[in-house]
Amino acid sequence: MKRVGIVILVVFVLAAGSWLLFRERIVMAVARRVIDTRMAADAVASLRAARPDAIHVVLCGTGSPLPDPTRSGPCTAIVTKTRVFIVDAGSGAARKLLWLGFRVGDVDGLLLTHYHSDHIDGLGELVLQRWAGSSRREPLPVYGPPGVERVVGGVNETYALDAEYRVAHHGPEIMPPSGRGGVARPFVTPKPEEEVLDLDEEGLRISAFAVDHGPVHPAVGYRFDYHGRSVVVSGDTSKSANLTRFAKAADLLVHEGLAPHLVALMTEAAHRLGRTNVEKISRDILSYHTSPVEAAEVARDAGVRMLVFTHVIPPLPMAPMESLFLEGVSGAWNGPVVVGRDGMTFTLGAGEESIERGGL
Repeated sequence: MKRVGIVILVVFVLAAGSWLLFRERIVMAVARRVIDTRMAADAVASLRAARPDAIHVVLCGTGSPLPDPTRSGPCTAIVTKTRVFIVDAGSGAARKLLWLGFRVGDVDGLLLTHYHSDHIDGLGELVLQRWAGSSRREPLPVYGPPGVERVVGGVNETYALDAEYRVAHHGPEIMPPSGRGGVARPFVTPKPEEEVLDLDEEGLRISAFAVDHGPVHPAVGYRFDYHGRSVVVSGDTSKSANLTRFAKAADLLVHEGLAPHLVALMTEAAHRLGRTNVEKISRDILSYHTSPVEAAEVARDAGVRMLVFTHVIPPLPMAPMESLFLEGVSGAWNGPVVVGRDGMTFTLGAGEESIERGGL
């Protein structure tokens, strides 16, 4: 036994010595492998290769203005065989897209639902990464109701000096000056029961409709129709009959959700601690968002196939909290419900009824 112990000790010492001797080489090899893997990642190409006939939905940000280490700000990607659109660009959206393996230069357009800060505070980073990642010679088209001109103009001005530096760093062939920033593509504010925008992008039809996010006005949701499959993204809204109308028979409804009974815990804590401003805000937000039960009622009345929650309020740092978030939902609707997390994917194949769930 003593001899065995000595042998084990010698082996351990030799192994430790080898690790110390070759540590840098080993770490460098691992680093090279990780960098190669990240650099080669192309989520859009992978989605298209797996199901070229499908419309793919990727949750690139399922959070809200409240800090959540697991969720970036509002961001939903729509991918088809030839097009990539992003709905909203919340904080960290561009970095999350890159982390998920997107090549942000592939983005063909950004659709804004409204101009609350948490839906636009990632816009500057998105347009920069798109420009830098692809040497685009045209700015990113940014679609939205009236006001989009001010938002895009402000971002372009904020990043104007940075754009000059980027061209000076890397030259106009890598950073073509004409490709910097965004270009506003405003559409008229839709009236109730009216759809506007009506983009037709190689078989992908995009329409915008009004939602109720008062006092925020205008505010819209979007519907995407592709080869007989349909996806609706609510944007921020209280329970809306107009949203129900435009979500009729949709396959997938990506809807915001605020759980009042969980937000009440925040309100109570703020009251106890004398944080009157936070207490007031946490009470106010109940009036212009949709509860999970109300969103389930919309899904039921619209006859959708699947309901997915995004813009999740409050943060759910522990998975068991999701059941609390969904309290009462099953009583309103018995269809499939998903509490969205960043990186989730949903694939809707042409001519089918199924929705494949996955992740990046």
